[in-house]
Amino acid sequence: MADAIRATGLVKRYGAVKALDGVDVSVREGTVLGLLGPNGAGKTTVVRVLTTLLRPDAGQAEVAGVDVLANPRAVRSRIGLSGQYAAVDEYLTGYENLEMIGRLYHLGRRHSRDRARELLEQFDLADAGDRPTRTYSGGMRRRLDLAGALVADPPVLLLDEPTTGLDPRSRTDLWDVIRRLVARGTTVLLTTQYLEEADALADEIVVIDHGKVIARGTADELKAQVGGERLEVTVSDPDALAPVAELMGPLGVGPPVLDEHRRSMTMPVSGGVDVLRDALDHLRAGGIKVDDAGLRRPTLDDVFLTLTGRPTGEPDSDTDLPTTAVRS
Repeated sequence: MADAIRATGLVKRYGAVKALDGVDVSVREGTVLGLLGPNGAGKTTVVRVLTTLLRPDAGQAEVAGVDVLANPRAVRSRIGLSGQYAAVDEYLTGYENLEMIGRLYHLGRRHSRDRARELLEQFDLADAGDRPTRTYSGGMRRRLDLAGALVADPPVLLLDEPTTGLDPRSRTDLWDVIRRLVARGTTVLLTTQYLEEADALADEIVVIDHGKVIARGTADELKAQVGGERLEVTVSDPDALAPVAELMGPLGVGPPVLDEHRRSMTMPVSGGVDVLRDALDHLRAGGIKVDDAGLRRPTLDDVFLTLTGRPTGEPDSDTDLPTTAVRS
């Protein structure tokens, strides 16, 4: 199976900061690649390079067989892009938004109108198609934005945190839409901070941190790298995390990882319920007030904490760096 997206050695600098530091990414045709990383890790910068919105300082990239730097106009004709915020005109109806995009793609008046109605049906927006989009819910706006990215029926779709801010129901609805697109042969590069999203959608996952790729594989392969059982302790007082780590340290087969936001400590262990019993005895003897304690199998959260030392929502120091547009 050929690669629909291939990038090698991507570098992007902003002064002394490297937003991308030799990133390699490839996505096979008709699959979903999940690009995971904390805020500011470089995920959006990769998307901007691949969509010709940003010129890298070094490296090469091809999308749908076209060189991104040599022929950006041809690349843009082969891709759809949906960013972190729904790019819809709230004063136009859903139908008018899609019809306008078709006209901008030079599809012609009739084709643009037909395509707009077709996409409204496909995204369960037909009943709201003639209403101004300012009356739409957040989930409806996200679906309309994704529909707009598909007006020209591109073979490659790049989704930059498409479910940010959505409620759980709207998020799973959008997941279903993405699955249907992939079933029809669309290739998707998906950046996300939601680990369950990557687990549910991605055929392969690339983990990026500080502008570098630090791991890649399927969700199961990444979880296997972490391995074993995890002891998780949640405390009432975040200041108790350091004492908990000190108490639990001798019971682990790896170092404890602390998450102050969740007030939790996670540590790889072996020995099953016997280790949990010993942990509770240590906590009781240490006078630590615990909200919850238990054993569980590794998740993508554990992969993240192990690889990066922090959860996905915690930013790098280079988050929200400026970008430079590429002119064709």
